[in-house]
Amino acid sequence: MSDEMRPHRRLVLWQKAVELVVAVYEATGRFPPAERFGLASQMRRAAVSVPSNVAEGAARKGSREFAQFLYTARGSLSELDTQLEIAARLGFVSDEERNVLQVRMDEVSRLLSGLIASTRKKAARDE
Repeated sequence: MSDEMRPHRRLVLWQKAVELVVAVYEATGRFPPAERFGLASQMRRAAVSVPSNVAEGAARKGSREFAQFLYTARGSLSELDTQLEIAARLGFVSDEERNVLQVRMDEVSRLLSGLIASTRKKAARDE
């Protein structure tokens, strides 16, 4: 499948979100075994949801639809932020791991906000 058929791969947002997923998997891989199907699983699902929604939205025809998927991605990122806070308070991640993940999440959040604003402007022009 060519990149023309996978427009999400050209988006820096998608690329950075995939990097965030890898970092979350690495961090949650060190959680206690009892958390494998608890908080670790929830964090992984929330993280995977971000680039997945960006990709699905990028494959849609209209800007309005794309924006809706970007909002969903933002919601998943907020879930991950909350779950990271819980993991930190429970001592499952070190301060250093938390900071690394937070920096990655902040970068993805900024990129998401920028793309949402751009997509909303395009949707308004298309009306």
